[in-house]
Amino acid sequence: MATIASLSPPFLNSSLFPPSSHKLHSRAFEYPNSCSWSDNRTRTKPICASITKSEVGVIRKEDIVIVGAGIAGLATAVSLHRLGVGSLVLEQADSLRTGGTSLTLFKNGWRVLDAIGVGSELRTQFLEIQGMSIKSEDGRELRSFKFKDEDESQEVRAVERRILLETLASQLPPESVHFSSKLANIEATADGETILELVDGTRLQAKIVIGCDGIRSPVAKWMGFSEPKYVGHCAYRGLGYYPNGQPFEPKVNYIYGRGLRAGYVPVSPTRVYWFICFNNPSPGPKITDPVLLKKQAKDLVRNWPSEILNIIDLTPDDTIIRTPLVDRWLWPAVSPPASTGRVVLVGDAWHPMTPNLGQGACCALEDAVILARKLANATKSGNASVLDALRSYESERWPRIFPLTIRANLVGSLLQWENPVVCSVRNNVVIPKLVRLGPVLEHTNFDCEPLIQGIKV
Repeated sequence: MATIASLSPPFLNSSLFPPSSHKLHSRAFEYPNSCSWSDNRTRTKPICASITKSEVGVIRKEDIVIVGAGIAGLATAVSLHRLGVGSLVLEQADSLRTGGTSLTLFKNGWRVLDAIGVGSELRTQFLEIQGMSIKSEDGRELRSFKFKDEDESQEVRAVERRILLETLASQLPPESVHFSSKLANIEATADGETILELVDGTRLQAKIVIGCDGIRSPVAKWMGFSEPKYVGHCAYRGLGYYPNGQPFEPKVNYIYGRGLRAGYVPVSPTRVYWFICFNNPSPGPKITDPVLLKKQAKDLVRNWPSEILNIIDLTPDDTIIRTPLVDRWLWPAVSPPASTGRVVLVGDAWHPMTPNLGQGACCALEDAVILARKLANATKSGNASVLDALRSYESERWPRIFPLTIRANLVGSLLQWENPVVCSVRNNVVIPKLVRLGPVLEHTNFDCEPLIQGIKV
C-alpha cells in the first residue's frame, strides 16, 4: 500500500482474472426502460466468474478488495466508483443474495442513495410511508403519528432487499463482482498488504481490504472482534404478496403485547412486510422449513388482530425467515478499532445493531459514502494518507454508531416488557401521553453531499 500514490487509473480498474477467463456479462443486471413498479420485471441472473486450474494458487494483485456483496459492500463499491476509484467485490454465494424480506429506510438512507445516484430509480418502485399507528394486542389504537407533522423533510419507505441489491449492482462496471468467492484465510504481509485466500485456492494480494461481510464477519473475527451478542429476543419476518393489490394505508402499523410485538408496513402496491418479535432465553435452533415457520409465527399472535394473520398466510415461502437479534457495543478503549493496518470494516461487520430504530441499513449506507470519500482523497497521496483516512473514518463514525446501537437495544428491551403492570403503564400513559416522534427521529438527520456531479441532494 505504500505505493498507492503511484497507481494509475487502469490499475485501479484492474480485474481479478485476465479477459480470457472472465464469465461475468457486461452488467450484473439489466433493467427495462420503465421504472414503474412491476412484479414481473425481467432480470438476468448474474453469471459467476470462474478460475482455471492453472491459476489456482497464483497471487493476483488488487488495489481495493471488498468482502461481501450485501448492502454495505455494494454501496461502498458504487460510492468508490462514482469517485473514480475501482474495486473488486468478493461474494461467497453464487449470485446476489436476493431472498429475504425488506428493510425500512428513513431520510438518512435516502440521502445516501440520492448521493450515489440510485434514489430516484428506487422511489418509483416503493410507497412513501406517511405515518405510524400503534395498537394494543386487542386492536385498540394507542397513538398515531404523521411523519411530516413531526419533520417536513422526513422520508420513509420500506424497500425490498432484493431490488436494492440489484439496483446497486447494476451501477458497477463489468466484472466488478466475483461470486462463489468464499474467504478461507486472511494474512498480513510484511509490507502492510493483505493476502486473501479463497476456498477454491485463489489468492489475492490487496492494498486495501474492506470487510462488508455481515454480522458473522470473518474479517472482523480476524481483526479481533468478538461475536455479536444475543439480546434475548428473536424475530419472524416475511413479505406478504397481494397479486390483486394490497389493501393497507401507507403507514407503519405496530401491535404491542406482553413480551411480544408485531408490525406490518406496505412496501409496494402488491407487497406488505411484516415481523413478529418475541422473547426467548436462547437463539434456539435454526429453522428453514417455511411451513413450520408460518405455523410458529401464527401461533404467537393467534388471538391478535386478524390482518397480521392474513398477511402471514399470503407470504411466499422464500421470504419468511426466523432470526435471533444480536448487536455489538463498541466500547471505547475496549473494542478493537474499525481498522487494522489497511483492513477496515463497514456496516454490520463492524457495528451490528438490533432493528428497533430501523437504522442498520441506513448506517451501513452512511459508512459507505464516508469511507469512499476518505479513501478517494487518500489514494492521491501515499500510505500514511490511507492509514489516516481509515482512522478518520472511525473517529467520524464511532460517535454516531455507538449511541445508536445502545439506543436500539434499549428501545427493543422496553418494548419487550412482560410485566402486566409495566405494559399497562406503557400502553395507557407512556405511548398515548409522553412519546413525541420528533425527538425519536432526530438520529435520521444526516448531511450527504452528492458523489455525482450535477446531482443535488
